[in-house]
Amino acid sequence: MAVKSKLLSKIVGTAALGLMALSSVAHAWEPNKPVDFVIMAGAGGGADQIARFLQSVAEKKDLTNRPLVPNNKGGGSGAEALIALNTTKDPNHTILVTLNSFFTTPLRQANLGIDVSTFSPVAMMGVDPFILWVHKDSGITTFEQWLDAVKASDDYIMGGTGKGQEDSLVITYLKQAFGLKIKYIPYKGGGAVAKDLAGKQIMATVNNPSETKGFYANGDVVPLLSFSDERMPAFPDVPTIKEKGQDFSYYNQRAVVGAPGQSAEASAYYQTLFKTIYESQEWQDYMTSESLSPLWMNPEEQKAYWGVQVDRHKKLLAEMGE
Repeated sequence: MAVKSKLLSKIVGTAALGLMALSSVAHAWEPNKPVDFVIMAGAGGGADQIARFLQSVAEKKDLTNRPLVPNNKGGGSGAEALIALNTTKDPNHTILVTLNSFFTTPLRQANLGIDVSTFSPVAMMGVDPFILWVHKDSGITTFEQWLDAVKASDDYIMGGTGKGQEDSLVITYLKQAFGLKIKYIPYKGGGAVAKDLAGKQIMATVNNPSETKGFYANGDVVPLLSFSDERMPAFPDVPTIKEKGQDFSYYNQRAVVGAPGQSAEASAYYQTLFKTIYESQEWQDYMTSESLSPLWMNPEEQKAYWGVQVDRHKKLLAEMGE
């Protein structure tokens, strides 16, 4: 599914040239020990699932001479992971799977001293849209019914990954755009959020499709609204928020970055590794099955994207009081 955002179209317009350039890089450097594959969220969420799938493709295809070792660090809305990368004593053997908390957490927690522009771009693997979900037992099947239910409740509870990051930004947008009162409960990862919705511990979520896929397949949850630019192929009957009169869409980046101070040779190694994985049939099929939008970028395009997203999230956080 193509992301129709003018911003994304502009940024990725020259991606093909970047791929050609990367393919010609010769690597004198290779890892000499296991690679710390840090995940910026807890177990079971979208970032965790993607990291472990990437690791499995690398292992299956024998693409690395040393293993990628997944390492969940979801504390502090991703602050734990950013600190781990920023302070690592071995940047050449430390990489990070990111989501949009890569932008929001340094903005919200300036005392961390994190400057994302110092990180090393490796690979943009795609972007992940958001969907509003409720439990089937709620009896709600449309967005309008959901609005009525929230407005009629004195204690409507939603959950999401972190505070002041992706999920809470989307929920805050809903609150402000439609005049809603919602209590928000932060979790370390989307897997726990999806589980608690299925267990009726919370009333709704805005999880990514991959995080709720199993519960949706079992019929436990119902999708009501997407925050994508167009209706999603996997959910053709689910309207977008733009169809409800709101000029808004929101995607979670699914990217890999290297630690600050990573050598050019090490960065080139990881860039080629993840380019190979991106082009594999396994990853292409994964994006389709998990409803990810393809969005490859070369290192220069990633740096430009980071700058744009920092500016956008600075404005979103200010507008939403986060």
